[in-house]
Amino acid sequence: QPDWEPATQQRNMGNAQPTIVEYPDFDVVADIKAIRKACKGLGTDEEAIIEILANRSCFQRLQIKQAYFDKYDDELVEVLKKELSGSFEKAVIAMLDSPVVFAAKELRRAMKGAGTDEDVLVEILCTRTNEELRAVKEAYQELFERDLEEDIEGDTSGDVRNLLITLLQADRDEGYEVNEEQAVEDATELFEAGEGRFGTDESTFSFILAKRNYLQLQATFKVYEQLSGTDIKDAIKNEASGTLRDCYMTLVRCAKNLQLYYARRLNSAMKGAGTDEDTLIRIIVGRSEIDLETIKDMYSEKYDVPLRDALCSECGGDFKRLLLQILH
Repeated sequence: QPDWEPATQQRNMGNAQPTIVEYPDFDVVADIKAIRKACKGLGTDEEAIIEILANRSCFQRLQIKQAYFDKYDDELVEVLKKELSGSFEKAVIAMLDSPVVFAAKELRRAMKGAGTDEDVLVEILCTRTNEELRAVKEAYQELFERDLEEDIEGDTSGDVRNLLITLLQADRDEGYEVNEEQAVEDATELFEAGEGRFGTDESTFSFILAKRNYLQLQATFKVYEQLSGTDIKDAIKNEASGTLRDCYMTLVRCAKNLQLYYARRLNSAMKGAGTDEDTLIRIIVGRSEIDLETIKDMYSEKYDVPLRDALCSECGGDFKRLLLQILH
């Protein structure tokens, strides 16, 4: 386990529950033999692959990947890429990286080539803890021999760039103390920077949303509403647009309820025509050992439909079977 892997994936709001935990009867040799067999001969036994990967923790899956190489002198990822395809392949490959490495690869993918997938930058950079951000920066450097901050600087501009670079400093207060006076001061500054006058002073918004602890922000939003008579989210909708608005909304939503934010992201990935499978993979695979069980609860609560049913109607085949297994 490289030193930039966060040892514990404990989330800031305490009681978040995962869907995947360490498999108690883990037998790495049995697993690699079963996977080898599933890929041998005509056709692939996808069910066997799903059964193993969706029931092992990330740490156990990384051991499988290593043991497979040691025994068969073959990269498991390459073997599976030959056998699988489409979103199912993407999801399986994602499960063979640690969450940090996977996040770094997604950031790189979002910035490579023409155009930038800013939604991915927002979803990853606006939701992580300091420790996770530092880990992603190190993984990015190690994997691509590139500096994440420099790439973000080159691929974004203006207020969005400034905000993302501020977030990448990874020095948000992560305590649980609430300073009421500070909340009044910040709320007043936000009000004066935004709807209180013509034009919005973005640096004030960015600084407060990127640096204060989540409970402090909740207190600030309450005072803001008393001061202005407006919910902070409505103010942001009126004052900001485009990616900057998405950043602010994401930061506000995460301060209030991180798991509800992810439930909303899943819902919007499945809304309308077509399904954004990449987002489904990022959240369902990426949060499975952190808080996916809680995201499931938030999803049913908000949309009156279990997440499993929503996925069933949007996805098909082995991809669907894998995601449902991860949901447990």
